[in-house]
Amino acid sequence: MARYTGPKTKIARKFGQPIFGDDKSFEKKKYPPGQHGPNKRRAKKSEYAIQLTEKQKAKYTYGILERQFANLYKKANASKGITGEVLLQLCESRLDNVVYRLGIANSRSAARQLVSHKHVTVNGEIVNIPSYQLKAGDVIAVREKSKSLTAITNSLHARSEYDWLIWNDEQKSGTFTKAPERVQIPEDIKEQLIVELYSK
Repeated sequence: MARYTGPKTKIARKFGQPIFGDDKSFEKKKYPPGQHGPNKRRAKKSEYAIQLTEKQKAKYTYGILERQFANLYKKANASKGITGEVLLQLCESRLDNVVYRLGIANSRSAARQLVSHKHVTVNGEIVNIPSYQLKAGDVIAVREKSKSLTAITNSLHARSEYDWLIWNDEQKSGTFTKAPERVQIPEDIKEQLIVELYSK
């Protein structure tokens, strides 16, 4: 399965945000890579460059490559509602993202690996497709054989709460109640710029 496997801190510095999660190296250098450091005079970005940067930031944040992301945009554009908001909702409804949000994994890449290695079930059935789109009411759980995995146990200790997810600690399962509203999505992404880019 294709995915980005390159240097993460370099990408985070490019966008000026720790988009892959906590990163000590990024905290030391929060400016874009380059030999002249943070004081380098940078050319003013064109409108297209700003829009492209926002799209790339969204792709790297959710770990989605170009073709998948373009398909998500087409689906969002064809549905009712605000296209940009629906696009983010589709990204948030991916199985790997929900596994990460539930706290089963401490990053989206770790969540993707857990799903691919068949450690996660949806409504009692093993699903090993990270891009699987969840629907309201779906129950995501850690497979019985995998509940004692150290990586999962450690991650659950630091989990966060989200309004659109209900977690059952005893069962180690969570319910995807609905796609989140835009205000509930914590990611700093200007989705309107992505819509403008694809609309050209």
